[in-house]
Amino acid sequence: MQISARGDYAVRAALSLATAYPRLLSTQAIAAEQGMPRKFLEAVLADLRRAGVVRAQRGAEGGYTLARPPREVTVGAVLRAVEGPLAGVRGLRPEETSYEGAAENLPGLWVAVRAAVRRVVDEVSLAEIISGRLPAHVRRLTALPDAWEPR
Repeated sequence: MQISARGDYAVRAALSLATAYPRLLSTQAIAAEQGMPRKFLEAVLADLRRAGVVRAQRGAEGGYTLARPPREVTVGAVLRAVEGPLAGVRGLRPEETSYEGAAENLPGLWVAVRAAVRRVVDEVSLAEIISGRLPAHVRRLTALPDAWEPR
């Protein structure tokens, strides 16, 4: 799974909003805290707003806030809002793929990959990241001997 700059910025912005929840934060405040370009962040926040992850308030005292408490917002919801489906194969959903011959069983692997990604991003809330208390099954993954080694 490749997480784009857009996905990374969206999660980081959501974490900033989660820390401030329920207060509003300006795009300038988020951009400064996270070291992101403000214009790009505005586009990311617009995607999050359209998806119902954040709410916006206009005006001098305006800004953004999460639409739900941080414990109810998953990383998966944030990523889908800006990236679309989590696991695609040539623009198709894994269950839509079909192959012949030696690759005929490959769709099962692609579905398993999606399920594994979901098991992490859909089961970790913004509140859990902020507190540093990730679910046990996620902590176990980070403790695997080769988890932090590049391949």
